[in-house]
Amino acid sequence: MLAPGFWDDQRKAQEVINELNGLKDQVQTFTSLEKAYEDLELAYELVKEEEDKELKEELEADLKQLKTKLNEFELQLLLSGPYDKNNAILELHPGAGGTESQDWGAMLLRMYTRWAEKKGFKVETLDYLPGDEAGIKSVTLLIKGRNAYGYLKAEKGVHRLVRISPFDASGRRHTSFVSCEVMPEFDEDIQIEIRPEELKIDTYRSSGAGGQHVNTTDSAVRITHLPTGIVVTCQSERSQIQNREKALNMLKGKLYQRKLEEQERQLNELRGEQKEIGWGNQIRSYVFHPYSLVKDHRTNVETGNIQSVMDGEIDLFIDAYLRSQLG
Repeated sequence: MLAPGFWDDQRKAQEVINELNGLKDQVQTFTSLEKAYEDLELAYELVKEEEDKELKEELEADLKQLKTKLNEFELQLLLSGPYDKNNAILELHPGAGGTESQDWGAMLLRMYTRWAEKKGFKVETLDYLPGDEAGIKSVTLLIKGRNAYGYLKAEKGVHRLVRISPFDASGRRHTSFVSCEVMPEFDEDIQIEIRPEELKIDTYRSSGAGGQHVNTTDSAVRITHLPTGIVVTCQSERSQIQNREKALNMLKGKLYQRKLEEQERQLNELRGEQKEIGWGNQIRSYVFHPYSLVKDHRTNVETGNIQSVMDGEIDLFIDAYLRSQLG
């Protein structure tokens, strides 16, 4: 940072500062954990000498809290993939089922927004298509924060809901599916080749707030990558140029994700594993009726506290999945 010309490129300078802040946070967390451990050792010696019941209960509570913090810190250090520290782009796409599935999409949107806020991450809506009666037809979020992609890559897959539908006058039980796509956000310097002739770029009028904020120009951008058929859209910025830039970065992320999936598929073929990708292969089920249960089918981690999960408490699933991948 003291090098001459450091501030000549503001964007790269900011990247270095962000990396420095992340490293500082890690060191500070380690130091505070170390001090907490030393304090617990002293408290333990006191408990042994005095056999104070109240002090013992306090020690047990502090020990439990330290274990939780140590697990969180360990997971942060284990997120060492090439793009784990990047911001994340998260997309939700309801499956067949109309209003019921679209409402489930809105519920998951709220869950991920709550989770991100609790982590101290910023959430930006890049694209939003509301449902016909309720919920969403699709949404694309940019979640900004250190290790956002590292955490959220655990959420990629199909999420299944079982409940008594509030939209069914007969009160029948319905099953709904929403697909969650997650990819890292890349900056302009990332080396993923995209040829201009492979792109079909359409512009259209942004949807959004009315009144003085209504956009009267065709600033929203839709890019189709012709070789793969991948489509990305962005309408969060005021100018077409900015939306195009963001959409291209989203496309890079999708192409990177596709490359990872292809590598995984080839490895599975070598191992003799056959994994079919489809609605039946959900990663997690959320059962509201006839009992309360959220279960992750990859790790078998489950909880009966559905409300806390829908309020963004999903770290138990993310933690278990990421640790299972390390083995």
